[in-house]
Amino acid sequence: MLNTLQNRMTQHQLLTNIRIKLLHLHKLLLETERIRYEQVRGRVSKGELLQLVINHDQFAWLHRLSELIVQIDELIYSDEPITSEAIAALIADIQILLTPDEVGNDFAVKYDMALQRNPDVVLAHADVVTMLSS
Repeated sequence: MLNTLQNRMTQHQLLTNIRIKLLHLHKLLLETERIRYEQVRGRVSKGELLQLVINHDQFAWLHRLSELIVQIDELIYSDEPITSEAIAALIADIQILLTPDEVGNDFAVKYDMALQRNPDVVLAHADVVTMLSS
């Protein structure tokens, strides 16, 4: 019983740490895209930009990151035990999204462009990638 509880707490802490880092990265990416969007199309509120993120393909990578954060929330707040397979699958999905890929991963290409526009995103990205690879 104690080992099960400790394991659940460890998994919960891991998911919480991933969530915090992804939320920070998401915030930086959203701000980067807001600034870029305003340079091209004029002023936009954060709420309007979030609506754009939801409805436009050009923001697919940011929308996918949002979906992964929601998946983490669902795992954290689930009454069901979290399996190591579920965590491994989630981490694999995050790594695929955040890692540029030679075969033309559209998410990765757009994400890479955002990295080039904001040095803070580069640091947050490296932080997430390092944590996931350890």
